[in-house]
Amino acid sequence: MDVLQMYRETGALHEGHFLLRSGRHSPMFMQSVTLMQHPLYADAIGEAIGGLFEDVGLDFVIGPAMGGVTLAFVVARALGVRALFAEKDGQGGMYVREGLLIRPGERFLAVEDVITTGGSVKRAIEAAQAKGARCIGVGGIVDRSGGKADFGVPFKTLTALEFPTYDPGDCPLCRQGIPLLEM
Repeated sequence: MDVLQMYRETGALHEGHFLLRSGRHSPMFMQSVTLMQHPLYADAIGEAIGGLFEDVGLDFVIGPAMGGVTLAFVVARALGVRALFAEKDGQGGMYVREGLLIRPGERFLAVEDVITTGGSVKRAIEAAQAKGARCIGVGGIVDRSGGKADFGVPFKTLTALEFPTYDPGDCPLCRQGIPLLEM
C-alpha cells in the first residue's frame, strides 16, 4: 500500500509553510480528513492498520477527536470491535463522552492519522485509562516522529515519513517570509 500516493491522489498532501498541532512549523502537511472522506481509501487504511493488530485481543479502538474519529471507526470495523473517540476537555486533556461505554479491564488500541509528537493520541489513551481500560498498542497511518514517539506499548504505522519540522523561533520558512498557514 502506497500511503503517500493515496494522499497525493486525493489532494491531501500539501506543500508550503504550515503550523502543526504540535506548535512546530513544516513545509509539508498531510490533511488526512481529505483522504478519509473517500470510503474506499478509508476502508483500505482501516483494514491495513487492523491487520497490524489482528491477533492481540481487543475490546475497542479509540482515536482523538476530530481526526481520529473516522480512523478509529474503520479500524474497529476491520477488527470487529467497538469504535470510540476522546474529546478535548478544555483543560489540556481529553475525556470519553458519556454513553461511550468503557468497562474496567477492557483492552484497547489507540489510533491517530499522522503522529508527529504523539500528544493527541497520548491524551486519548489517558482518557480511556481513566475509565480502567488497558492500552495494548498504538496504530497510525503515518509516523512523522522520526522514531521518537514512545507510548510504552507496541507502536505500528503503515508508513514513516521524514518531513522536516522546525521550532517557530528557528524556522527557515519564517526567515524567508513565506506566509504561515494553519491547517
